Amino acid sequence: MFRTRLLSGIVLVAAIFLLIFRGGIVLYAAMAVVSLIGMREFYQATGVSQDSVGILSLAGYGGALLYEAAVWLGVQEYGLFAVLAGLGLLMSVYVFTYPRYQAGQVMAAFFGMVYVAVMLSCVYLTRQLAGGFYHVWLIFLCSWGCDTCAYCVGVLFGRHKMAPVLSPKKSIEGAAGGVAGAALLGMLYAYLTKGSVAGYAVICAVGALWSMVGDLAASAVKRQTGIKDYGKLIPGHGGILDRFDSVIFTAPVIYFLVMMVA
Repeated sequence: MFRTRLLSGIVLVAAIFLLIFRGGIVLYAAMAVVSLIGMREFYQATGVSQDSVGILSLAGYGGALLYEAAVWLGVQEYGLFAVLAGLGLLMSVYVFTYPRYQAGQVMAAFFGMVYVAVMLSCVYLTRQLAGGFYHVWLIFLCSWGCDTCAYCVGVLFGRHKMAPVLSPKKSIEGAAGGVAGAALLGMLYAYLTKGSVAGYAVICAVGALWSMVGDLAASAVKRQTGIKDYGKLIPGHGGILDRFDSVIFTAPVIYFLVMMVA
């Protein structure tokens, strides 16, 4: 299992590097596809759809595609319109097929669209910013760097549980180590790329805090729905949401912080 996880992890990192290096339509298309797969995993986990694709999930995918089109056009107002149009599609399905779907399913469908497609699109949006080729790496640096540092510090010094019911192995000491480690990685990255040392440290520290929220949020959904993994797409890691749970939360934070701080 460890060997499989390691090899698939290496392939995943290499693929991400190539996609971000290319940027443009290649990265955009990849993020759109990944978003739809992630939404499919979320919809299956939360009961929006099961093995077959229902009309409610199709409306959710339609809303996500409208938003992705708005992202490609690069007009912020179109993005807001697309999200509202997606909500309108979902509510239309709800009322015109009533009582086929429960209100909770409609809410989960809309949440999945925003949670996965909208938030993950910030990877592409960050890459499109001035200096985005360097800034976009902060998303992965602080999310995956925080996870690694938090694990190491938690194993060595963890004493106080951070979320004892949800994730008993995570500690407050580990969380502090993850944030500090992410900040240090940000400073090192700034030194190597001649960026703002203080700015990158702050960005990575704040991003690390949100990455932990993303990780715990994904775990909470899995615990409540009684599943171990969201999928089996990535050998040894699970599905898209299992590997990108922290990235999904971190990407929007980094996108806005880069515009304000970097």
